[in-house]
Amino acid sequence: MSLFKSQNSVNQFLTSIDGFEIFLKREDLLHPTVSGNKFRKLKYNVRQARATGYDTLLTFGGPFSNHLAATAAAARITGIKSIGVVRGEEARNLNPTLQFCQDQGMILYPISRVDYRQKHLPEMMTKLKNKFGAFYPLPEGGTNSLAVQGCQEILTKQDSLFDTIACSVGSGGTLAGLIESALPHQKVVGFSALRNHNIATEIKKWTSKQNWNLNHDYTFGGYAKVSPPLIEFINTFNKNFKTPLDPVYTGKLLFGIFDLIKSKQWIGGKKILVIHTGGLQGILGMNQKLSKKEWPTIAT
Repeated sequence: MSLFKSQNSVNQFLTSIDGFEIFLKREDLLHPTVSGNKFRKLKYNVRQARATGYDTLLTFGGPFSNHLAATAAAARITGIKSIGVVRGEEARNLNPTLQFCQDQGMILYPISRVDYRQKHLPEMMTKLKNKFGAFYPLPEGGTNSLAVQGCQEILTKQDSLFDTIACSVGSGGTLAGLIESALPHQKVVGFSALRNHNIATEIKKWTSKQNWNLNHDYTFGGYAKVSPPLIEFINTFNKNFKTPLDPVYTGKLLFGIFDLIKSKQWIGGKKILVIHTGGLQGILGMNQKLSKKEWPTIAT
């Protein structure tokens, strides 16, 4: 269980643009395989699973899911079993993410997209329990009350000097944790990584605070959708700051922040802390997709 000992990530100064100072909180460096917000989300869930007598985690995700990869790695390290219910029967052909999950000992169970949409229903959970036996369930993306509790630990006392906290948003749990732990003078800005205008409703399930807003302008077409300008930005960023970005979350987040500041449309504060939520394991799989399109790939 030493995997989840208390850890604080370092803040890396990036640049100053037109009086705006941008820092990057390197949550991606927390652990080599259970990094970023997934480390935070899994911390108390794994402890709860063990405390309540479960020896198996079962969760859900797409074929390139950071959450599946992190859950598989965390389960192996802490000595418990894991099952991944994967969206789409095409996932039977292992990509780099799913191969990693399998190498960590995760049982992969691909189901059709139609069945996957029923994953939240009691009938699906009963079917899975009949097939696999007792397990501790984790939702897709990992967001639940214990995940939000873990994400509240991202910000520390040293972060009080920032007036704006910026983070990419998927299922909303990480942003909710940041909202809960932010100080009264701080604004939390979320950049949606997917086309889901109902995400604010999800976030409000975990917090009643009003110190936040959402930006939906930098999804690049939807979840895991990219474009050559985004890939060029990620590669230039890595070259300039010696820091890799994933194309699904933090790459879009920083693209949006830089674009808004340069176009003088940024409405946040002057001292910005950007949360790097990890997800770098997905670069290899993304590059395979980019190569098939004959697009530029992400430098590694």
